[in-house]
Amino acid sequence: MTKRTSAKYKIDRRMGENIWGRAKSPVNRREYGPGQHGQRRKQKLSDFGTQLRAKQKLKGYYGDLTEKQFRRIYAEAERVKGDTGENLIGLLERRLDAVVYRSKFVATIFAARQFVNHGHIEVNGKRVNIPSYRVKEGDVISIRERSRQLAFVLEAVALPERDVPDYIEADHNKMTATFVRTPSLGDVPYAVQMEPNLVVEFYAKN
Repeated sequence: MTKRTSAKYKIDRRMGENIWGRAKSPVNRREYGPGQHGQRRKQKLSDFGTQLRAKQKLKGYYGDLTEKQFRRIYAEAERVKGDTGENLIGLLERRLDAVVYRSKFVATIFAARQFVNHGHIEVNGKRVNIPSYRVKEGDVISIRERSRQLAFVLEAVALPERDVPDYIEADHNKMTATFVRTPSLGDVPYAVQMEPNLVVEFYAKN
């Protein structure tokens, strides 16, 4: 699990963007950053700052992964044939916690990680409790029978603020989802613009 202990919405305020598109985000009310110096005038970012911000935003979006975790995923994306930025997005979206979140089984990516950790999820009929588990195309992800009527699951399914993307086929009556294909950047329903090309530039220089 992530070692981050601060409130998740501090990530929103630090970035100055509602990165998950949630109605409760404080950025909807206050666009400045957290802390006593948050209202200072924003300075124009350097190239390094812009690249770092892009990395922090993408890393934060997936549950504020640790730098070690994120760099490992990036290194794998770099080894795979094709565009490294697109590969990075594909690998992040294949994480089990990301698929659970995209399937609308829970309301947030943080809840998805906890939900998987607590053993509520099965992949192809077998319980998996590792959030970073890599889902393959055609895998069927399901909520265990005894967990399907949990209040927060039923609430998440009914949330109007986001839809299930077309690379996942979800059946909320059966509480199952099939990972159809690995998405490209343009397929992923980010609430804000993500720039994996800047993340590639960041790691190429640092």
